[in-house]
Amino acid sequence: MTDYAELLKADHDQAAHAIQLVDSEGFPAWLRKQPERVRTAITGQKFSGKPNEVAILPGDKAAEWSAVGGVADTEKLSTWCLAKLAETLPEGTYRLHDAPGGAAMLGWLTAQYRFETYRKDDAAPGPRILLTRDIARIAPTVGQAEAVALVRDLVNTPAADMGPADLESAAVEIAEAFGAVLTVVRGEELQTQFPMIHAVGRAADRAFSPRLIEFRWGDPSHPKVAIVGKGVSFDSGGLDIKPSSGMRLMKKDMGGAAHALALAMLVMESRLPVRLHLLIPAVENAISGNAFRPGDILRSRKGLSVEIGNTDAEGRLILGDALAKAVEDGPEMILDFATLTGAARVALGPDLPALFANDDALAADLERAGGQVDDPLWRLPLWSPYADMLKSDIADINNAGEGGFAGSITAALFLQKFVPASIAWAHFDTFAWRPAAKPGRPKGGEALGLRAAFAMLQQRYGRTA
Repeated sequence: MTDYAELLKADHDQAAHAIQLVDSEGFPAWLRKQPERVRTAITGQKFSGKPNEVAILPGDKAAEWSAVGGVADTEKLSTWCLAKLAETLPEGTYRLHDAPGGAAMLGWLTAQYRFETYRKDDAAPGPRILLTRDIARIAPTVGQAEAVALVRDLVNTPAADMGPADLESAAVEIAEAFGAVLTVVRGEELQTQFPMIHAVGRAADRAFSPRLIEFRWGDPSHPKVAIVGKGVSFDSGGLDIKPSSGMRLMKKDMGGAAHALALAMLVMESRLPVRLHLLIPAVENAISGNAFRPGDILRSRKGLSVEIGNTDAEGRLILGDALAKAVEDGPEMILDFATLTGAARVALGPDLPALFANDDALAADLERAGGQVDDPLWRLPLWSPYADMLKSDIADINNAGEGGFAGSITAALFLQKFVPASIAWAHFDTFAWRPAAKPGRPKGGEALGLRAAFAMLQQRYGRTA
């Protein structure tokens, strides 16, 4: 794993190459002020100040070269405006000229993420170190980069190496690091206490047996916050089997669990004054002789009976049991993360997590926080008339609506059945994957909605980075 603490350091006037930032509007005036050798170099590199352009500028001596990067607006630096520089500049140490860095320091770090568990990239560049005088921001920025990397690492890891037991190991490591109290429910106890989690995961090989992973952290007198993450380590679709093309990326179906673990880590690392309850239902939705079937009726932890209209709508089943458990502790807020529906991706594409909430103030806080930290969300409605799509003739509810309409909304409405209106609840239907690289955001597993949620929690509970 990348050591982000080595990539962002306090500026004590060490030797470093300077980085200047310009935008298209200010580029002509900036260029006129440069010596002839710089203007010549700029012309040769076809630099015009557009976002993500990078050029090397000659100095008085060969070793005194500097760099310039194009950004959208020099007065308002985005999280990702330094990322292209961090990706393309040579190994070395750098400092921003007349700019503090701020949130852009995170993009500098995330741009240097590498997933090298299964191969070594001998061509990978060496570290690019950024110096900053904003010393108070170093630790929080490094912490967020590590949280993003955790999501990426967990999601990028193939299902054979990231089953329920591996999710448990990741949770154990994080819990032990911060003194959280961890419990895991498996086997007959799981079947009795969390029947839907057990039913979804019972067809998997014993090495991938289902479980509920949870830990608690913080002062019991502080406000209770529950974080729930869907941990389907691989989703075949069950007996309603997916086509091969639909299974190709299903190693990422535990992306909600990855987000939940990363958010819990940020909460504990920043010592937010909350009583944290993390819950991860971890299963593999496999196929065997004892797989749950279309038409089966499952009894949930809450007591609701659920008719199975589609075994490929399994994520909402395991989340239902986990949400029911979270509710029993009486939290004032529940956040759940899940790679839940393809319908959300059809509606919003890969970049925007669909946000559902039963509390307008919570939704507004999350949307505002997401905008502030360049981690956007898009709220969709919990449109109650669509609950009719989940009606069952023989059970309290069906897990899959008929007709194919409003798939992400009906999934959220199913989850809402397990959360009383008295508890503020937000559901993130996130993709957890980036199909094409952008500066600071490589192709593969991705944290989408994580930083928005953390920023909201910081603002609500009185501590900001």
